[in-house]
Amino acid sequence: MQIGIRLHDVNAQSAPEQQTLEARAAKAREEGFACVHLALAKCVRGVSFDDAALTEGLAAHVRRVFRQNDLDVAVLGCYLNLAHPDEAKLREFQARYRGNLRVAAQAGIGMVGTETGAPNAEYRFDANTHTPEALRAFLRGLAPVVECAEHYGVTLAIEPVRRHIVYDADRALEVLRAIGSPNLRIIFDPVNLLDTDNADDRERVLGDAMEKLCDHIAMVHIKDFVRRDGTLASVAAGTGEMDYTELLRFLKARKPYVQATLENTDNDTAVSSRTLLERLYDAV
Repeated sequence: MQIGIRLHDVNAQSAPEQQTLEARAAKAREEGFACVHLALAKCVRGVSFDDAALTEGLAAHVRRVFRQNDLDVAVLGCYLNLAHPDEAKLREFQARYRGNLRVAAQAGIGMVGTETGAPNAEYRFDANTHTPEALRAFLRGLAPVVECAEHYGVTLAIEPVRRHIVYDADRALEVLRAIGSPNLRIIFDPVNLLDTDNADDRERVLGDAMEKLCDHIAMVHIKDFVRRDGTLASVAAGTGEMDYTELLRFLKARKPYVQATLENTDNDTAVSSRTLLERLYDAV
């Protein structure tokens, strides 16, 4: 297992204007991480990274920065709603995915990651989110993006989330089968498959997901959760209720070199979360 970090969780300097891509990358390497989850718009102050910004020069710059810091970019994040009900906005989002896939290919990044949205403009959970109609809307939005991923030879990985359209392992398999592309894979985030209705049954839920999605998992996100005000709140690994034993046993046996990026860390928890997981991984 290669442990990485979400780069926008890395605070390299105290002043916001000093949080450059270069500074964050250097800090991530200094903290002992092997790879990063890169969401460009969240890492570079004052740049929108719209279609016009997704150039070949940007790809070359990204490649150079991470090569200099001996870091892999495990995934380029592009988290836009592919089930958006407005056709014009959906086409805009699809174009953004195409730009990110192109940059990924040119920068030597093997994967672009996304979640699976909601059937409304607000990108929020509602009574329609888990319906067959919502799934069909997502598939219509997803299919041409996967075709683009095939063109560039890059993986597009979807991340199941309990309160999104693809909310469990069976729904994820349904999407994989409907699209039928080797370039469509899964980002496995165990905590994102949990909510207040199934958190107490998490061993079964996560065991079922690991078994069913094993062959399709391209990378892993690792965080923890606590119960707060009737909801599950995401926190750094090792600071909540999660027991990582079975996850790490699964990764060690079935995904030995998988890239696993930490989420919801800060400067006070990043290194301790990494060392905890390394220690547990060695012990399973």
